[in-house]
Amino acid sequence: MDRLPTDRLSPLASRVDDVLALYGYEIRPAIDAIDDAVTGYGGLFGPTTTDAEIRTAVESVLAADPPQSGDDRGESADDIVLYVDGSSRGNPGPAGAGAVLLVGDDPLVRLGRPVGARAENNTAEYAALHLGLEALAARCDPAAVEVRIDSRTVIDDIWGSGDGIASAAPYRPAIRDRIAALPACEWTHLADSDPNPADARAAVGADIAALGP
Repeated sequence: MDRLPTDRLSPLASRVDDVLALYGYEIRPAIDAIDDAVTGYGGLFGPTTTDAEIRTAVESVLAADPPQSGDDRGESADDIVLYVDGSSRGNPGPAGAGAVLLVGDDPLVRLGRPVGARAENNTAEYAALHLGLEALAARCDPAAVEVRIDSRTVIDDIWGSGDGIASAAPYRPAIRDRIAALPACEWTHLADSDPNPADARAAVGADIAALGP
């Protein structure tokens, strides 16, 4: 998958996002690769890991042989569920996007990425939907997709007559193109109390967005 747009990130967070793009934004394998490259017993989020150690680890991962791509469009299914979620600490603040694709009850892919160092939650929600739809286009040929999302702003903009927000501009055209290319796509609004497996990935994306300088 190509690298997706972001808001402003620190140089360090941006390089971690480069690793995520290398791994198709599959957040666990990407972080494992960075952790394996950090010397000693630390890791990307280890309290004793310095920014310099993260930089060295990230550059090592980016210089190594690329991982085997999962973008093989090998999954064909009648119905796919796409969970998406955005997270912003401070709103605006460090923000991340998460997405999880399910075929039946089985996760096909779990994705996460930073969105911006000072981005709003609604921006992260658009980024999450964009992330999930790009992964869907790369990996699947579904007959129908159900998007489960808790942002009324995004729902009203993409599927309704809302005006959306200005900061959605990098994401909105691609979102609409991806949805238009699907045979069928409907949405389900999630309440705050509803489980959303994308939430944890969005939170890790926000952690990455907070890295720096």
